[in-house]
Amino acid sequence: MTDKLATFVATVQTALAAGLDEPALFATLRQPFAELIAVDDWLPEEFTRPHPQFYQQYLLYADPGSRFSVVSFVWGPGQKTPIHNHTVWGMVGMLRGAEIGTKYHLPVAGQPMRAMDEERLEPGMIDMVSPDIGDIHQVRNAFDDRVSISIHVYGANIGRVSRSVYDPQTGIEKAFVSGFSNA
Repeated sequence: MTDKLATFVATVQTALAAGLDEPALFATLRQPFAELIAVDDWLPEEFTRPHPQFYQQYLLYADPGSRFSVVSFVWGPGQKTPIHNHTVWGMVGMLRGAEIGTKYHLPVAGQPMRAMDEERLEPGMIDMVSPDIGDIHQVRNAFDDRVSISIHVYGANIGRVSRSVYDPQTGIEKAFVSGFSNA
């Protein structure tokens, strides 16, 4: 683990040990997270490799108590997620390139998913997700000709959390566990 990542991990551990509620946790972690993603010199090359067909989700750190995890998402040209949720709090910080996130209303069975708004994240920008503030979205690389990388911190070991993907036409929910691209 690089020094910059280790410093951020220690900050998250301290914040969680303080028992902060979600708004206070986001407020406490926003600046340290912004400092982590402000300079693009700390992410090891093996966590920046795209796959030609699928976005990659590389685990950078998993808390031994599963209280949080830090992940790099590597988006190949034109790659995107399905519409999905997280079930836990999360922060997304843009490191390289850009991504576009489309937030969705809660599904209504049998009806098409309804988009709320779209946000473009550029390097240094941060977005938050949680069941309390909005948890259902789809994310895509903003570029069709280059790789984009975002760093995510989640309030669980996100690769082991049972979550849902949603059919855009019917709103039907299907359970999934994402796992990680690295072992």
